[in-house]
Amino acid sequence: MSNSSPAIQPYVSLPLSAPTSDVIAAFKAIGNAFSHPHDIHASKALAQLILDDLKAALVDGTVSRLSKQGATDTALPKLKDLGKVPQVAGMLASPANLRHLLSIATTSHLESLKENNALRCIANTCLLIEPARVTFIGSDVNGGNVALDLLEKSSSLETIYLTSRILFLCTASSLSAASFIQWMVDNKRTNSSSPETAIDVLVTKMDSLLHTLVAGKSVTGTAPEDAMTDLLKLIFNLCVHYPKLVDAEIQSPEVAASGHDHKPVSDYWSPRLDGLIPPLLRAFHRLPPQSPHPLVPPMLHIIHALIIIPVNASNRALWFGSQPPTPPARLTPMDSAASSLSGSPCPDTNPPAKEKEPRARAIDRAISALAAGRRSFSWSSTSRSTTPVAVPDTAVRACEILDATLAAFFQDDHDPDEARVRNRFQGHWSMNESSMSDVITPLVLLITRFCLGDEDAKLRIRNWFVPESLDRTKPLEGRDDVLGRCLRVLQSVYHDRLGKCIGEMFYAMYDSNPTNLTTLGYGNFAGFLFNKGIATGPPQSETAPQMTTSDGMPIDPITGTVVKEREPSDMTDEEKEQEAEKLFVLFDRLERSGALPPSQNPVRKAMQKGSGS
Repeated sequence: MSNSSPAIQPYVSLPLSAPTSDVIAAFKAIGNAFSHPHDIHASKALAQLILDDLKAALVDGTVSRLSKQGATDTALPKLKDLGKVPQVAGMLASPANLRHLLSIATTSHLESLKENNALRCIANTCLLIEPARVTFIGSDVNGGNVALDLLEKSSSLETIYLTSRILFLCTASSLSAASFIQWMVDNKRTNSSSPETAIDVLVTKMDSLLHTLVAGKSVTGTAPEDAMTDLLKLIFNLCVHYPKLVDAEIQSPEVAASGHDHKPVSDYWSPRLDGLIPPLLRAFHRLPPQSPHPLVPPMLHIIHALIIIPVNASNRALWFGSQPPTPPARLTPMDSAASSLSGSPCPDTNPPAKEKEPRARAIDRAISALAAGRRSFSWSSTSRSTTPVAVPDTAVRACEILDATLAAFFQDDHDPDEARVRNRFQGHWSMNESSMSDVITPLVLLITRFCLGDEDAKLRIRNWFVPESLDRTKPLEGRDDVLGRCLRVLQSVYHDRLGKCIGEMFYAMYDSNPTNLTTLGYGNFAGFLFNKGIATGPPQSETAPQMTTSDGMPIDPITGTVVKEREPSDMTDEEKEQEAEKLFVLFDRLERSGALPPSQNPVRKAMQKGSGS
């Protein structure tokens, strides 16, 4: 590349091993001389010159314009800034330049620094230039193997973060990285200090980062949360792509066969990935709760990885610990609202308080439940056994996280579509491109998978949401707890996708049976069932047994509340006629929309009965 651009002459003219102050002055002069902040031709020429001098000074030990101090303190940060321009990144993406950057990044001088700007150059190049990812892991560069070595051997948060990010980007496509992904999972690493696969390395790093996060020590430079987040993104790629590359069998064919069950993620899985399950669950249970809500990275990415993993009999001990199996007790209309399970935590097991719980206390209560769950989990950072020690119930943990999250966003009994709810979310969430549905839906999907995959977990979850002692004297959707918030989101227009997922969660929780679901009120689920293609009306007393609470009180299938004794009406005949007309119009609209079959329209049935037909 020609170095004749006048704009870069201050750097070209530097003497050999120039003092750092001269290098800084040259870069300042170049910045002032550029005709445009992104003078592409000059930027590419300068970047190539700097890279050649960096290699000479830090790797080869030959003549260079840069001293070692000038190279690391000034030239590398400048190269990183230049590489943010896509055209310059494209130049850095050549096999030769990637090899140079990799050799610079692995020098002992750079590994001891807080910022490894050579690795940052590689990560940025792989982010901006997709072909660079293929080049980096190809035989010309062998960067994938080198990055994995760095990840294994380094205790630096900066190195763990950047190598994880590079490997995450390089494994994003199963088409271009198929052989590399298979190599990471299948092959023992010959140049490793111990004969491990990449999976073993990832397990070790996950536990190491979790230990750092649990210890809560302040760190300078790269945050452990950032390092774990990108490590989890890499784990997610392997869990998604590897089973399909090796033609693994689907884990839940009975779920996939149902036309009504929308599978959010693939259930393909390989036993070779089983080693990732314990560290993911350790992190899920042990990660310190965040305020004002827990669904921030890295917890969000832990959940993304967990929803890939099948829930079945072979791994139920990993998911749910030593929870004793209970005989299946499928709900029937004669049953109470939920099956009782001794020892299962519930959001509301006491009679309703006379006064509403203050908003701050409600959120604090949910956060405290998470902290208590963490304290009950015995874990050692050095444990590498296949089965975690004293694993608590992941199903209940997921419910507690959902409770804390909804309490933070949907406070009190406000309409979830109100503008202040959306503003509250944006105030708590820095990633503006994400919606509330993007953040909360994966956790709801995880709970749904527990309900579909394990009968005992389903019963515990149902009892957690709808305990036997549930106060049914007031509208369920007006409750200031997790059940009430879920039912309000179910009716939301603005959070439509989240509402659909919550509907699927309750549908799975109640045995995929719309009749059982009406214990929470047909009115709360009518829209969901209609959109799901289930055209059914509320249970009729003539055809269905009366649903009751645990103390024998009848449940109204429309509202889910207890049936109250009717007080003598003080309406006039004219007022009664007006109310009857309103009901007639309402049921007529439901029938015309298809939400209510004609045979289940109570007004039509009353008219037919009156005419004797």
